[in-house]
Amino acid sequence: MLTALLLLAIFYLGHPQIKLVLVIILAFTLGFCWNAYYADQRLDHVLPNSLDGAEFELIGRVDALPQGNSQGSRFAFEVEKSTSRENTEVFTPRIYLSWNPAWKNTNTIPEIIPGQRWKFKVKLKQPYGLLNPHTFDFERWAFQQDYGATGSVRSGELLETNAIGWFDFRLGMERKRWQLREKIQRLLPKDARYQGVLVALVLGDQNAIEQDDWRIFNATGIGHLISISGLHVTMLAGVGAVIAAKVWRRRSLPLYIPVAKVAAIIGFLTAFIYTWLAGFQIPAQRTMYMVGVVAFALWNGRNPRSFDIWWWALFFVLLIDPMAPYTPGFWLSFGAVAAILYSMKDAKGLLGIPTGKEFDSVWQDRIRMALSEACRVQAVVTIALLPLTYYWFYQTSIVSPIANTLAIPVVSYVVTPFAIAGALLPEWLGEWFLKLAHLSMEYLGIALTKFAGLSWAVHRSHEPTIWALSIASLGVIMAIRPGDLLDSWKSRVCGACLSSVLFIPPLPHLKPGQFRATVLDIGQVTAVLIETATKTLLYDTGPTHGMKDDAGRRVIIPFLLGSGIHEIDRLVISHSDSDHIGGATSLLKEIRFRSMMGSLPENNPLLSNLNRRSISALPCRYGQQWEWDRVTFKVWHPEEGTNFELEYPMKPNEMSCVLEISNDRYSLWMTGDVEKYGEAEIVRRLANEGYSKSNDKEVIFMAPHHGSKTSSSVGLLEALNPSQAFAQNGHLNRYGHPHPTVTQRYQGLNIPFYQTPKTGAQIWSFGSSAISKIDWRFQEARIWHRK
Repeated sequence: MLTALLLLAIFYLGHPQIKLVLVIILAFTLGFCWNAYYADQRLDHVLPNSLDGAEFELIGRVDALPQGNSQGSRFAFEVEKSTSRENTEVFTPRIYLSWNPAWKNTNTIPEIIPGQRWKFKVKLKQPYGLLNPHTFDFERWAFQQDYGATGSVRSGELLETNAIGWFDFRLGMERKRWQLREKIQRLLPKDARYQGVLVALVLGDQNAIEQDDWRIFNATGIGHLISISGLHVTMLAGVGAVIAAKVWRRRSLPLYIPVAKVAAIIGFLTAFIYTWLAGFQIPAQRTMYMVGVVAFALWNGRNPRSFDIWWWALFFVLLIDPMAPYTPGFWLSFGAVAAILYSMKDAKGLLGIPTGKEFDSVWQDRIRMALSEACRVQAVVTIALLPLTYYWFYQTSIVSPIANTLAIPVVSYVVTPFAIAGALLPEWLGEWFLKLAHLSMEYLGIALTKFAGLSWAVHRSHEPTIWALSIASLGVIMAIRPGDLLDSWKSRVCGACLSSVLFIPPLPHLKPGQFRATVLDIGQVTAVLIETATKTLLYDTGPTHGMKDDAGRRVIIPFLLGSGIHEIDRLVISHSDSDHIGGATSLLKEIRFRSMMGSLPENNPLLSNLNRRSISALPCRYGQQWEWDRVTFKVWHPEEGTNFELEYPMKPNEMSCVLEISNDRYSLWMTGDVEKYGEAEIVRRLANEGYSKSNDKEVIFMAPHHGSKTSSSVGLLEALNPSQAFAQNGHLNRYGHPHPTVTQRYQGLNIPFYQTPKTGAQIWSFGSSAISKIDWRFQEARIWHRK
């Protein structure tokens, strides 16, 4: 209290510069306190450790727009009370549930609608997500959304179809969003390719957009349009303001309140309602607040500066959600507007368009000016967002200026208005508007597909470092500075040169004889990247997740692109189980592979896919050996004479391709899902080659089959005598891997045993005299020196 009074006294009596410093200190202090309070409130909602994995009976309401269909759904659930005898306390107000079609032994689940009240029997876990470099952080997202737990529904009983109160505005808007989404999906044909795009443009729900379409949108740089952008909110706010102005001009109404003030407030209300219908996304929020600041200024007779409006919008967004800066939309939205305001502050635009004879004489100049400034705005946004685009997406579209020139007017002035009209108008009329919107999107999609198909359409790089981002941002400020282009061309060229640091490839960190293994945190599956000084090898590709998703697209591709890896020299598939081969199809679309080897039967679809792409493939056999950068790769299993067609269907795990990677001091064993019979064969081969006697290398060992009790035999562990071991397994997986007996076996042999659910991705670096391991969950490195 005394400190606060002292600050106030200095503020009123001190020098203006002292006041400015005090204001800055006060702002940072208040911001820190607000963030701390925000975090503390959410941490209080997290499921306690003692209840992790427990079952509950919960009563509550569906809290937001659900994702999925009758084949499976994911949705937010507002917990009102727990009816379990063991757990009666409401520990968290909001959880995230998934309901798969195991309900009452049927293939479908009931329809989930916002506002329904349900009684669920659920198994809850603390929010947990896979943690890898350059990939989506589910735990951070769950924290931001205030989900105290995640869970799976065992059974459910619908108690009330509509439990939304009169004054429950937020949940009422979620119900309306669901109704509009259902209307769009019902009025369009089921096979309408861009149905999900229209839903995204109207409601901000992008989950139904096909991944192949996303690939095209990102390659052409129009992904920002396939959502609720600020332009769409501004457009609707303008429509609302124009209609209000026309209505209010009648009779004597302007005598009570000026037309401009009524138009401003109606425009803001239109933006406010549409922002909520759009899911309150950050770009829509930013525009709504900017419209609100302008409306407030008009009502008070003020004329705010452009950047004042921008700063107030930034303040409101951070006030409501301090974690907003962790999302790409925050930086891209505010960054684009800031760049335009900074660069175009001297632009004349189309203000004061002349009419009559004056218009006849200068209209050509006005149109030329408008086109010139439109092109400059597009160039400014493209250049200004380069550092952010590379940081968040590791690539930029070369064809983006051309594609946006075509897509912006089509999406913003044709597709979006027609889609919104179709969603809001009566069905007999709305159906035609939706079909026209979809037809327009189809024609645009044809052009975009051709743009995306160009070999030079996309430039891929890597996630830039902080210092590179700082230098590039300085270069961007110089390149887009306001003023005439020709008068300041030297500083602009200098800025462009500074921005080129984004394109500098990462320096090689490995020398000949060294190698690195990144054990991805990818669940109850396998995927490990091996790197030498100049070569890369990917061991397994993780699982599929339904028909349209897999670990390759979700985890491996973002990790590779963020690391600047666009080519893999060899893909090794241990065996054809879906949890080891599922991500290969997606990887082949985005990453170039030079060769493949694995334990696969000849009729496996992956081999046909590789053949179509002219990628050489050979079976994995004991005795195969090669060397990259003074690092040796040797296959220990399966046997040379293995017939995959005859033996594979009986026990595919036993056919796993077991690979040893070694340098002069260290050896890493990749074991797939090999089990006790295969392990016995490996022990026999080790004895025949005198491995235990001649080997003086320190061994790091992958626990076979995720640590199942049918593997990690004592014989193999004694033959290899590993100093450390690791397992890739799922968090609280249904198989119970690693099995307690296996864990105890490693402990009994004094072998440290690391599991990816506890460590996140593990990055092992093997040098000439030391091993280091980074656990991504804790961002901690440990180093072991060879004695």
